[in-house]
Amino acid sequence: MEFEQLKLENQLCFPVYAASRLITREYQPHLDKLGITYPQYLVLMVLWETDGISVNEVTQKLLLNTNTVTPLLKRMESQGIITRQRSENDERKVIVKLTHEGKQLQTAAASIPEKLVSGLISEKMNLEDLKKLKDQLYILITYLSNVPD
Repeated sequence: MEFEQLKLENQLCFPVYAASRLITREYQPHLDKLGITYPQYLVLMVLWETDGISVNEVTQKLLLNTNTVTPLLKRMESQGIITRQRSENDERKVIVKLTHEGKQLQTAAASIPEKLVSGLISEKMNLEDLKKLKDQLYILITYLSNVPD
């Protein structure tokens, strides 16, 4: 091949993309039992950590655009998992809060991370390797989040 840099095996983006898709696939059976999708799970994790935050704060934490998150939140609201209300202090802000059902999902979801990690550990990758990988990915995410457009 004339352009070695264009080989799939020489790309950083492909293994990150493929790993992301495959990890999400591993989550799906667990999330199906809860009746939620992976993006909904991400929103729930943000809210379980800090309930009653603005849509903008959710988008910032998940590194997503508002036009991606808004339809997701609408679906979650129709499922009875969250509520969305205009802020009393600033009507431009929409505050997202967990419903009782949304809070209950936290207990049901508590075992998912452990189940996923135990499925990834093998003779080729141990828990320490996974932690190092996560740390390295956060370094990459931080760098890419701060690169000017």
